[in-house]
Amino acid sequence: MDPPPTSPSMAALQKTSPPTDPATASSTDAPPAESTTVLHLTTELSAQASRLLAHEQQLDRLTDLTDQLVRALQGFQAAAPPASSPPSAQPVTSGPRLAFPEKFDGTATKCKGFLLQCSLFVNQQPHLYPTDECKISFVTSLLSGRALEWATAVWRLDRPTFPSFAYFLQEFKKVFQPCTESGDAGEQIMALRQGRRTAADYALSFRTLAAQSGWNDGPLKLHYRKGLHPDLQMELACRDEDLTLDQYIELSIRVDNLMRSRKPVRPFQPVFRSTLTGEPAPEPMQLGATKLTQEERERRLRGNLCLYCGLAGHIRANCPTRPPRPSPSVSPLKTPTNCCHLPIKLTFNDTSVDTTALIDSGVAGNFIDAGFVKSNNLPLLSCSPHVAVAALDGRPLGSGRIQFTTDDIHLQIEPSHRETIRFFVITSPQTPVILGYPWLNQHGPSVSWTARTISHWSPYCQEHCLSTVVPPRASPPPDNTSNTIPSDYSDLLEAFSRTKAARLPPHRPGDCAIDLVPGTSPPRGRVFPLSRAESEAMNSYIQEELAKGFIAPSTSPASAGFFFVKKKDGGLRPCIDYRGLNEITVKYRYPLPLVPSALEQLRSARIFTKLDLRSAYNLIRIRAGDEWKTAFSTTSGHYEYRVMPFGLANSPSCFQSFVNEVFRDMLNRWVIVYIDDILVYSRSLPEHINHVRLVLQRLIKHQLYAKEEKCEFH
Repeated sequence: MDPPPTSPSMAALQKTSPPTDPATASSTDAPPAESTTVLHLTTELSAQASRLLAHEQQLDRLTDLTDQLVRALQGFQAAAPPASSPPSAQPVTSGPRLAFPEKFDGTATKCKGFLLQCSLFVNQQPHLYPTDECKISFVTSLLSGRALEWATAVWRLDRPTFPSFAYFLQEFKKVFQPCTESGDAGEQIMALRQGRRTAADYALSFRTLAAQSGWNDGPLKLHYRKGLHPDLQMELACRDEDLTLDQYIELSIRVDNLMRSRKPVRPFQPVFRSTLTGEPAPEPMQLGATKLTQEERERRLRGNLCLYCGLAGHIRANCPTRPPRPSPSVSPLKTPTNCCHLPIKLTFNDTSVDTTALIDSGVAGNFIDAGFVKSNNLPLLSCSPHVAVAALDGRPLGSGRIQFTTDDIHLQIEPSHRETIRFFVITSPQTPVILGYPWLNQHGPSVSWTARTISHWSPYCQEHCLSTVVPPRASPPPDNTSNTIPSDYSDLLEAFSRTKAARLPPHRPGDCAIDLVPGTSPPRGRVFPLSRAESEAMNSYIQEELAKGFIAPSTSPASAGFFFVKKKDGGLRPCIDYRGLNEITVKYRYPLPLVPSALEQLRSARIFTKLDLRSAYNLIRIRAGDEWKTAFSTTSGHYEYRVMPFGLANSPSCFQSFVNEVFRDMLNRWVIVYIDDILVYSRSLPEHINHVRLVLQRLIKHQLYAKEEKCEFH
């Protein structure tokens, strides 16, 4: 029998095993099995240990690599956006953080703004809303009220309702923004009004609609002006017409803010300095040096006791122990040192009266005695409302109210000084005429109070009052020497006269009336501080208007503030704040011509001439008795208009009514009149020349005058 085969490991063990002792070997019949097993196990363990060591070394290397990868990944995450974000998302991550859009409840006026906010929000974060479905879901989640009801009705879970986000927005606008922007914006612009809000708020609404309308600045400026508050329109009526829309809006905001910043002051009462006849009766001690305490006053009121003597059975006004108090009156016993008497001549209705006038710088008005008025039949005007008049100590003079003023009277002092003046009618039998501080302030005479004479007159009188002794020529030559007027109208140059336009116009049936709301009276505005340049311009303006007779000194209880606005050329334009007066004025709703209907009349016309009236509003007189309502205050005095000024609520309507009556038979035939602009249109040149001549003749007849430099002839 062959011996069993030997494995390689066993052979190796046999080769490496020590030599067998012959003695031992001879003592056994079989090979040493146990020793062989031990050697085999030892060899296997050594191999396993080697493999474990190799695995541990490989594991350490992998651990080191893992740590390096972790550190590298952490550094990459800190320096760059997440790997899942596309490169295009980097600007969004660093961009501004937008506020979450507010929920939309279906209000049509909020639709456009809501969609704008949603579009901005999703466009700034495309990684959050990568698909149209995500965008639609986002917008839908912000709906509430009627808008959510609509979304619920159209939403389909089994199939996509909207194929794209753009289609969703289109359908959304059909439901909640059904108007066409340009058409509806235009209608809203034409209906937009400022009302009681500020011009800045009105301008914001107007600009929003203007951006939607697509209109150019021409019609936008027209409708912006039309929507302004009537008071603000009046303030801006005399502004330059060549302003752009933005400039005009900016100007309207500035003027509106200025108008709102003005504060009314207490009503004015003219103070009349006088010497009182008689002394006031002394009161009991508790009502004289020491007034009743509040407790004592309440005790007497509860017990129906007299507030004067403390007894029952009568009131203070009927107290038998209280002596009557004499009424104050002008005393002839004392003449202050700042007064003097001058001989004067008054002329009215072709009647002249010689008398004397008291020049008194302590009197706040020009007065005339009621008895003198009655005996000489001077023309009177009602003073409404009645003007309060008081002495320096506050006691009322006479009845305490002035009810009448004289009409215009020609006053002559010395041979050369002449003027037109009005007087307040009071009771002053010892002094028929009193010339007070307003007269002294206007004329500035040098008065010798000790000699009671006037040494010389002011430069204003030298120019305006002293020169009137020379009567004007019956037919002054026309003051127009320009060649811009065609020779066809050389015999009608009077219609362009600057001199005649500066004269006080006569009273007409179309005089400007200022009717007040019952129970109201004009407020008194504050006096605005002026710079040196403005003060000089104000003095020049006052002197010019006084010389023309357009204004006159006033003691009216009403007053409006006087200030300046800069022109584009750097000049100063005088403005008067009639806001308070306009608020209580009964509005005269006379219609102005409609531009579309006017343009319709010009279709067949071929030749045109445009005439612009000079000092348009000043060609109309204030209705007799209403002049006091136009009073205004300056740093140099208190004045009132005799002609229609700019800024009154009814000025445009009044003037339009007047010129319509003047050209009544020509209107809509060959003449269109828009306030102070006259357009003459014709089909042929001969016909046109005849039409223009008729218009110029009508202007001369009604003492209206055109401004040649702004007229444009055929």
